[in-house]
Amino acid sequence: MKEESYLKFIHVLGLIPFIGMLGGLPFANKVSSFVLGLPFLLFWIVLWVILTSVVMVLVNYLDPANREEEA
Repeated sequence: MKEESYLKFIHVLGLIPFIGMLGGLPFANKVSSFVLGLPFLLFWIVLWVILTSVVMVLVNYLDPANREEEA
């Protein structure tokens, strides 16, 4: 992949947690069940906090600025 396509992919990856956290809240708020003893809305928020960390690790790994230059 070229550096430009890496950057576009990185920006899309950065948007996923934002959309999942804020865009999904109105839909998650309509569910009234419990998951792992938590209300579904709280579970949804905790899940996206964890997934945001995973996505940021992927962004860090894919970012061309973080790559070591090959000799």
